[in-house]
Amino acid sequence: MAIRDQFVIPKRYNTFSLLLMGVGIVSVLILLFTHGLSADEHDRARFWASLLQNSVYFLLVVNSAMFFICATTLAWGGWQMSFRRVTEAISTCVPVIGLISLVVLLAIVFGGDHTIYHWTDAHHVAEDEVLSAKSGFLNKPFFAIWTIITIVGWWLLGRKMRHLSREIDNQPLSVAEGKRYIFKNTVWAAIYSVLFALTVLSSIPWFWLMSIDAHWYSTMYSWYTFASSFVAGIALITLFVVYLKNNGYLEYTSREHLHDLGKFMFAFSIFWTYLWYSQFMLIWYANIPEETVYFQPRMKGVYRGIFLLNLVINFLAPLFILMKRGSKRNYGTITMMAVLIIFGHWLDFYQMVFPGISPEHVPFMLVDMGIGLGFVGVIMFVTARSLAKHPLIARNHPFLKESIIHHT
Repeated sequence: MAIRDQFVIPKRYNTFSLLLMGVGIVSVLILLFTHGLSADEHDRARFWASLLQNSVYFLLVVNSAMFFICATTLAWGGWQMSFRRVTEAISTCVPVIGLISLVVLLAIVFGGDHTIYHWTDAHHVAEDEVLSAKSGFLNKPFFAIWTIITIVGWWLLGRKMRHLSREIDNQPLSVAEGKRYIFKNTVWAAIYSVLFALTVLSSIPWFWLMSIDAHWYSTMYSWYTFASSFVAGIALITLFVVYLKNNGYLEYTSREHLHDLGKFMFAFSIFWTYLWYSQFMLIWYANIPEETVYFQPRMKGVYRGIFLLNLVINFLAPLFILMKRGSKRNYGTITMMAVLIIFGHWLDFYQMVFPGISPEHVPFMLVDMGIGLGFVGVIMFVTARSLAKHPLIARNHPFLKESIIHHT
């Protein structure tokens, strides 16, 4: 039987992705005319906050696909090779959503309003002891330069990893060539991982999200943000794998691989909860005003419902549903959980952003969800085109056989 290793984009799939992008564009226009063009800076902040939350969340989610590739490359893992091209295709969304995020972030920082990032107001900083102490880090030039370096670095190193994967599609390797190829992959994966550590695991969440509440302190915030976006990234990979399997592709990918993706979703849901609890418990126990100020509107204010729902969706649901072996091998269950996890961590990012901008009331959320659906449409559109350009199987990769015979 011939292996179907060339993806053909179904017309219905293409139409659906365009429809979702249309929903996103309409939602942006609605929010623009109702808030973005308002004379009130708080209304304008509500518009930009929605773009900030959605663009940053989905950028970190698609970028986690490349981190997954590099982490498994550094571990010399071969089990994921049968669907690696899916992960690579998702990572091609980074430059597209990265450009959108860059425009949004720089517009917020260099715009005339200071409602989202208070530290952009020079007069306010001069009168605020805490912000003055942080001004060496929180300033417009450093924010802009590091943001550009970060997004461009993710794009270039991700493109390099994809190029390395595809350069042997029509070039079988000898044993010696295979060893050199694996070493080269490992080196570039390590370089990417260093950049990832310097950005996602440290500085970027501080800049893009934590500085909305610039007086607040937390040493766990970046890891918390990473865990939230990474588990959503694994869920996104799982959805594409299931879709392709259901349409007759990825013959080398089996329930064993699906089971392992389910393990990742389960494990990083627990890891996210560990970080959530550790951050919250230490701040609650210490009861220091500079720290508890972050949780006041989230735990006791109008965002309490979202705060608790966030915990139910992102911890209790994966715990009780994905704990069983059978649920991780069931296509319907794993698809439902993947969708739930992506939405749950979208809510997580929502409660990271909006309480710092609108602490007194929860904005009408449907339009924000509409913008989120627009980004989902972009991911579907870009990923499908990447899948269709290249073979779905990395035919000559030295670890492909290990993936074919994989048993968990």
